[in-house]
Amino acid sequence: MNEVMNETINRLPLIGDKAPAFKALTTTGTINFPEDYEGKWVLLFSHPSDFTPVCTTEFMTIAAMQEEFDKLNVALIGLSVDSLYSHIAWVRAIEQMEWNGMKNIKIRFPVIADLNTNVATKYGMLQPNVSSTQAVRAVFVIDPKGIVRSITYYPLNIGRNFDEILRMVKALQKSDAEHCSLPANWQPGDDVIVPTPITVEAAEELMNTVSENQDEYALDWFLRFRKDK
Repeated sequence: MNEVMNETINRLPLIGDKAPAFKALTTTGTINFPEDYEGKWVLLFSHPSDFTPVCTTEFMTIAAMQEEFDKLNVALIGLSVDSLYSHIAWVRAIEQMEWNGMKNIKIRFPVIADLNTNVATKYGMLQPNVSSTQAVRAVFVIDPKGIVRSITYYPLNIGRNFDEILRMVKALQKSDAEHCSLPANWQPGDDVIVPTPITVEAAEELMNTVSENQDEYALDWFLRFRKDK
């Protein structure tokens, strides 16, 4: 009973929550989050361990996509519970590798050294039923206001699909800019979903006028699309 009462309970950040603040030592120097990233989107992602095969392919892949994220005003931040020296050695080794058409890949984003698991604990990256010493493959998309907008977890043995993560960022930015929703399998350039009417009168008006708007079409009163701008 006392053990339960004395146990420190950390509620994990959820979508819509303010992202937990932290100060951390990284391969590019000390960072203060979120102060150092004001006005930027952030992709915070953890990996289980340095010098492991799946993680190495992931780092090569996302580093090769750095410019695509830069164009979207997205800062990348990696994390594992390994030491700073381990991170530096691993990053240097990756830059000498060639795989899947990628070679001489420069790791320009910071990698957090989280030996005390401070950041990993705040973000729920350590999951005891999997490992108490390795972070799962967590991905947090955080907006320029420091709000968690998307959370994805992958198991230790499965590499992430960074094309999908990039699509998620584009989708969030599109939705924010145009106040719309996005359908299944949406890709940039596809039609978007406009807000659903919330009264009977508005639904009837929609169905009577939608044919007059060449940029919009409806499958029913609750499912209306707008052609991409």
